[in-house]
Amino acid sequence: MSRLDLLARTAELVDITSESFHEQALVAALEKRLRAIAWLEVDRIGDNLVARTRLGRQRRLLLGGHTDTVPANDNLGARIDGDTLWGLGAADMKGGLAVMAALAETVPEPMIDVTYLFYAREEVALVHNGLRELFAERPDLVAADLALLGEPTGGVVEAGCQGTMRFELVLHGERAHTARPWMGRNAIHRLGAVLGTLASYEPRQPLIQGCQYREALQAVRVEGGVAGNVVPDRVTLLVNHRVAPDRTLAEAEAHVRGLLAPHLEAGDVLEVVDAAAPAPPNLDSPLLASMVGRHDLRVDAKLGWTDVAFFAERGIPAANFGPGDATMAHTQGECVERVALEACYEVLRRVLVDGL
Repeated sequence: MSRLDLLARTAELVDITSESFHEQALVAALEKRLRAIAWLEVDRIGDNLVARTRLGRQRRLLLGGHTDTVPANDNLGARIDGDTLWGLGAADMKGGLAVMAALAETVPEPMIDVTYLFYAREEVALVHNGLRELFAERPDLVAADLALLGEPTGGVVEAGCQGTMRFELVLHGERAHTARPWMGRNAIHRLGAVLGTLASYEPRQPLIQGCQYREALQAVRVEGGVAGNVVPDRVTLLVNHRVAPDRTLAEAEAHVRGLLAPHLEAGDVLEVVDAAAPAPPNLDSPLLASMVGRHDLRVDAKLGWTDVAFFAERGIPAANFGPGDATMAHTQGECVERVALEACYEVLRRVLVDGL
């Protein structure tokens, strides 16, 4: 595969807009390309596309990526400047999709069976995620011995992922006129102690299989107040917690409740409003360990949450590995470098040709 071809293929995908819930045109283009490949069996479930080799190999590798992007920010359309491709989705994650499609076309007889998975609606709430749809309707299509998701990692293996939880805290007070505040109780003022606890929080940094994770606990939204002359009797605080993979969600919830319990009174409410489980690094998986060792790949902890957790919940080792810089994702200046595309393609090509 020439340098120009791989960069140009990514640009073609960037030029097909695919904001969440509007991926149909991109999926149709990929489907047309994959159905033309004689050695692949192709299935489409809704807006999810699965192409597989059926060579009877002993092991199967799944290469997966989401087709949707976040909304545009004056960055629609591909623009190539030298060795850099700019445009919405270039890093997150049409570069990874282009690598997957190129591998599907150029490696007809891999030493391991391969599943190429293009799934919808990753950038929105979990309930809409195309992986949920596939695991529910056709789990056979996503079965594998190892899954690699092409999220932008700069060519580094990002192992596992941290879980994420959102808590809604409601504190109560008593309304009064602001000219006579002693007759009421300011619910917003009660947040002072809570925010102090969150601001001074010392995050755990567990080392798991050589990967350094870093938890976090942050206030992310505040809502309260009645009018400019009324002491507020209610305030709501949204808190986000990032959970390292050595804890379950139940353990993480107990931790947060214990931390905030001294600030709660009768009638106050602290509830979990969203949660996604973490995934372990899985570096003891023979397939992932072989890939890392044979290709001398750097391994880091994944501090955010990704869809590797879907696979981990079902006993399938998974990691993140793709071209592009994750810090550019969702930014107006989103881009991907030619060298990153080529390096990722070459590692995965060798994995397929040589086997894990």
